[in-house]
Amino acid sequence: MVNKEKLRILLLGDSRSFHIERYLPELRRQNCKVTLASVERGPVEHYHLKRRGPIKQLHYTLAAAQLKKLVAEYRPDIIDVQDANCGYMAALALKRSNIPLNLQILGSDILLVPRKSFLHRLKTVYALRRADAVTADSEYLLNEAEKLCPLKRTLIEPFGVEEKYLRLHKENCSISRPLKIIVPRLQDKVYNNLFIVKSLAELLQAGSITLTFQDLGLTARQFKSDVTALGFPGVHFYQRSDRDTFMNLMSQHDVYLSASLSDSSPVTLIEAMALGLIPVVADIPGVKEWAGNSAAFIYPANDSPALAAIISQIVKGDSENTEMRRRNLEKVKRRAIFENNVAARIEMMQKLVRPA
Repeated sequence: MVNKEKLRILLLGDSRSFHIERYLPELRRQNCKVTLASVERGPVEHYHLKRRGPIKQLHYTLAAAQLKKLVAEYRPDIIDVQDANCGYMAALALKRSNIPLNLQILGSDILLVPRKSFLHRLKTVYALRRADAVTADSEYLLNEAEKLCPLKRTLIEPFGVEEKYLRLHKENCSISRPLKIIVPRLQDKVYNNLFIVKSLAELLQAGSITLTFQDLGLTARQFKSDVTALGFPGVHFYQRSDRDTFMNLMSQHDVYLSASLSDSSPVTLIEAMALGLIPVVADIPGVKEWAGNSAAFIYPANDSPALAAIISQIVKGDSENTEMRRRNLEKVKRRAIFENNVAARIEMMQKLVRPA
């Protein structure tokens, strides 16, 4: 689906983000004219918003003046913001401006950041109030955002998976020996990855499973050091790569595993469902829209014996997963084709544009 009328978008977000790497070119493919602005220094080409002052927490606030100048020069139809932190900066820059703002919220924006302090909550609410529309990847996340303040207009669309990758769906239901498990979550405290290694120690030692983790995130160096110290065999790491390489890597595994303590319809879970992996996830509210109704094996968060029991069951072949995998693929086709969901976002943004 390609839009006939070109929309002029100023995209605001973290240029290091995997989501930006996918979203920006798809907006352009669907006939939008897009400029990305970012305070961070990532690999995606962008307009640099300079960091000012030594206090990291003030970088976005102090960059608002630069953003205001860029808006005046670029004259976008709409500002499309990828997280609430950038949303706060955009809200400051758009004071007394008629340019609409679409705020795409992340799980951490709503589930974690407002709980850090009164000031964090205030900034998040300020961004939500200024937004002409708020886009979320799940009903759960949107409901949590509405607890913070009333929202003007909303859209629920997961990022989803590109249609071309459905060809990688595992038709063969047989599992590998050893069982290949991928944990495609960043190394960060909230993702609880060390819990996974310790919980599955016996299976690792027995050579029954392998675990593959991202070598990226705030605690990546410490995590790798901790895993090395434990001395378990069968733990592997992958580096940041292009989209095709990552999707092919994921498709070579049997099980998708997440122990995250906070989430909102994670894209990696949807990708795993599209590829035919067996999803295993911790029981937290944010995953229920995709992992519920027998779409995944769900275990109580931080319950090591429960997680080990599920993986042991899969290793032994005691569970029949053919129907689960079929239903998961159909659900992805209905609700989470990336190109279709980006088109829905564009259509919503077009409705927000005000006459000059």
